[in-house]
Amino acid sequence: MPDLNLEALFPPVSKAQWTQQVVADLKGKPFESLKRMSPEGFEQEPFYTAEDRDRLPLATDPIIANQSPGWLNVPRIRYHSASDTNTVLRDALAKGADGLLLDLTGFDSAELDWKRLLNGLKLSETLVWFQTDGPAQMLVAPLLELLPYQLKGGIFADPFSPYLRSGTPPGESLAQLTEATRRTLDSPQFRTITVSSHVFHNAGANATQELAFLLNTAVDLYDSLTDAGLSVESLLSKTMLSVSVGTSYFTEIAKLRALRVLWQRLISGYQSSSIVHSLFLHAQTSTFHDATATPYTNLLRGTTEAMAAVIGGCDALTVHPYDTVFGEPNAFSTRIARNVSILLKEEAHLDKTLDPAAGSYYLETLTHQLAESAWALFLAVENRGGLQKAFEQGFIQNEIETAYQANVEAVRNGRVLVGVTKFRTDEESAARPIRQPDDSSTSTVQVLPERRLAAPFE
Repeated sequence: MPDLNLEALFPPVSKAQWTQQVVADLKGKPFESLKRMSPEGFEQEPFYTAEDRDRLPLATDPIIANQSPGWLNVPRIRYHSASDTNTVLRDALAKGADGLLLDLTGFDSAELDWKRLLNGLKLSETLVWFQTDGPAQMLVAPLLELLPYQLKGGIFADPFSPYLRSGTPPGESLAQLTEATRRTLDSPQFRTITVSSHVFHNAGANATQELAFLLNTAVDLYDSLTDAGLSVESLLSKTMLSVSVGTSYFTEIAKLRALRVLWQRLISGYQSSSIVHSLFLHAQTSTFHDATATPYTNLLRGTTEAMAAVIGGCDALTVHPYDTVFGEPNAFSTRIARNVSILLKEEAHLDKTLDPAAGSYYLETLTHQLAESAWALFLAVENRGGLQKAFEQGFIQNEIETAYQANVEAVRNGRVLVGVTKFRTDEESAARPIRQPDDSSTSTVQVLPERRLAAPFE
């Protein structure tokens, strides 16, 4: 069989030629009617070509070049008692988890039976993150006493998130974090510094705001830690970025890709070159987009969000059980959440390819747009004095409130929330109590609320 000349059979077509054909097919309808505006304010074309991609100052390749395909499946496990929780932790590892996120919020780490809790777990081999709302140093002390070798995992606690939700100054938390970081410098894979976007995401921020305010948080946090005597170079390997991933599939893929570009740009300002090797990106599925009406639809949302997270390039993924909004997940929902990552690896084979979105005309364009808009907003906040100053001025809250209200209006004007505004059943949710967010702040500063988009329509 003779070789086919595919280039002759399919000659290149310019964007102008495509546009001309589209205009002809519209039969008098204006081409501009096909354009859409994203929640972030980007004008979206009806189609993209190589010409759009080639005009971009692409800077992602050097950043992703040192990544490895795949991600860690890290389920969140709530602490109950040392013995029972140890059983759950070991069971999760036996059934497909690669790491663990142990939620200790509400418990005093100094009073825990650590030997029983961590029995059978090798923290020099198994990555365990400890989520706490208490002093970080109080958590590190028993770990170092019990396990005097290099630890893996870390502390999942962002000192600024409680401040943004309550208005309580983060001074003491920052001091504790400084000491915890200093005491674990010989365990570079034990990440004591978490910079997260969850507080912004769950208040209703759009992707641009989430990225920008995460960078502002990082700058304020690094300023505090370096003022205490720690070097930026020592902090990089101790840092984990953690973001929520919502239901806007392509935007969320681009958001994670843009974050790597932005982080490289930010760290270059500290004149450090080691960030390519040290950036660790954790993603978790969104509770902002969960619904109590027809709750099984949260399974669809969570799976879509998880897929966007791994295509976007996360290093670790936490999938929330579909019934998290009701409080304590059950055994079935926990197993399904853990298995989402396993399915994406074993059946979709998404762990075999590094950055599968690379080269996509639309996704490369969207990555660039998000990176540039987030950087501009980041600089605007820095010009106001940084995250804390902008928060005290109400700038952060007002920006997020505008984005949230725009989302609510979009739903009121016809945007579908599956199982809530359309295709709805209420049999199961009507019988289950709904977990109420904590809004007990006594601060006089306007704080960021924890919300769900579906709540006004349920």
